[in-house]
Amino acid sequence: MVLTSAAWGQTCVTVEDMEAPVRAGLEAAGQKYFDLAAKGDVAGLKASAIPSVAADFSGIQGAVQANQSSFSKAQAVVRSTFELIAEGIEPLDRAEFLCGVFGKTGQTATSAEFVLNGLPPGKYGVVILEVTNQAAADDGPYGLGWVLQQIGGEWKLGGFQFKNQRSGGHDRAWFAEKGRAFAAKGEKHNAWYYLLEARNLATVVPFMSTRETDRLYEEAQKVASADAPDGVPAELAGVGKVYKIKNVFAYGVAGEFHLVVKYEAADVSDSVKAFGENQAVARALLAKWPELKDGFSAIEARGTDSSGRDFGTVVELRELK
Repeated sequence: MVLTSAAWGQTCVTVEDMEAPVRAGLEAAGQKYFDLAAKGDVAGLKASAIPSVAADFSGIQGAVQANQSSFSKAQAVVRSTFELIAEGIEPLDRAEFLCGVFGKTGQTATSAEFVLNGLPPGKYGVVILEVTNQAAADDGPYGLGWVLQQIGGEWKLGGFQFKNQRSGGHDRAWFAEKGRAFAAKGEKHNAWYYLLEARNLATVVPFMSTRETDRLYEEAQKVASADAPDGVPAELAGVGKVYKIKNVFAYGVAGEFHLVVKYEAADVSDSVKAFGENQAVARALLAKWPELKDGFSAIEARGTDSSGRDFGTVVELRELK
């Protein structure tokens, strides 16, 4: 076992080694920004943001406003805190921060890794909060991640991530268990999407990985199928037509787990015709992967034309034969 240290001018400091005033400042900033979000004080958040974020604040503003009702009724507790130090005079094409103790095979139970592209030199912080609403068991729990940058002695807002820690009413442990059960039955496609959903729920910020996320990704790679090594088939054969697939991914909604398939469409302006095409794509995907009936309640087919317009249809799998 070795303790990670500065590499190529990039250093991560965990709470165990962090100076008390630094930790206190980071966690106070994280709590302060949560309190502003809970009040819906978008102006206060924007005023506390770094210049580049304040100049284009619409994304954070929309996320805060969309979730403010959940924030206002919840309590936030700090789950983890990291200080990231990037040295140099030019932005780093790929800044990689190794945090905590790593072993011969990689990450351990207490380690983490952050990878950010185009990061300017400076001192940064990541504060992850556990957000729960004791009054409503079905509201959360959530993970909230603040990315902070130290400017003029203050921890300014540099980024915001907010994620429900449950998908379709289930947590990451449930998805991991189901994914492994599908793998044991040879249902590789179901296993792939369930294991990746477990990995997605295992962290809040997308540029952070842990031993758990690494292992879930490795498990998913082991069940990757030859016809869709990344979960996305290049083409899908329908009745008298071949569809070019843009993306396939899964998500939970209202207690269900849906599979979304996006494909290239010539034109979606005619909703009746587009509806029929979506139905055909859903049928073709189920014919290709019959096991999907065991893993999903619906397929959401979305056709996208060259102008960027799209049209989606939710097709309940129990209605398909």
